[in-house]
Amino acid sequence: MADEKEKKVTTASKKSEETKTAKAETKSSNKTESKTAEKKVAEAKTAKAATKKAETKVAENKETAKTETKTAEKKTENAKKAVKVQKESETEELVAKATVKYARISSRKIAIVANLIRGKNVDEALAILKFTPKAGAEVLEKLLKSAIANAENNNQMNHSKLYIAEIYSNQGPTLKRIRPAAKGSAVRIRKRTSNTTIVLKERV
Repeated sequence: MADEKEKKVTTASKKSEETKTAKAETKSSNKTESKTAEKKVAEAKTAKAATKKAETKVAENKETAKTETKTAEKKTENAKKAVKVQKESETEELVAKATVKYARISSRKIAIVANLIRGKNVDEALAILKFTPKAGAEVLEKLLKSAIANAENNNQMNHSKLYIAEIYSNQGPTLKRIRPAAKGSAVRIRKRTSNTTIVLKERV
């Protein structure tokens, strides 16, 4: 009987030791699992932070690229404006104009003579106008002399290089009058007017 009791005690003590060791192993395994989980969480956090940093860098790069493109566009626009201003200044320096408005002659009669002198040198055009027996020749001669005076006095252009770059005549307001006709009726008289412009430039 005593031997059986001792056996029971030893088996119980062995079982208690086994349970203790099992508990210790489970505790250690749980600790290691928790540590690994914490490590994973920390790695995930670091990965998220890295992705956020990368996203912020990409956004910053995009913004910088946009600002750079905007500045480049502004520079190109400013350069274009400067070129336009230079061209305008050059053309203003090399152009002289003269206009006559509401001349009591039709634009059609002016155009007949204007076609003779378009593109000619100034002196040649004056000679043509002087010996052309047309109604518009006198008006254009006065206008051409005025344009030459503007070129020489206002723009200091060289008389020998001047030529008629543009000449055109547009219809102005028409004066409407009436004359009596047969059987007590009346007929409309249209007194035409014209607006004529001459543009002089220097030959290169």
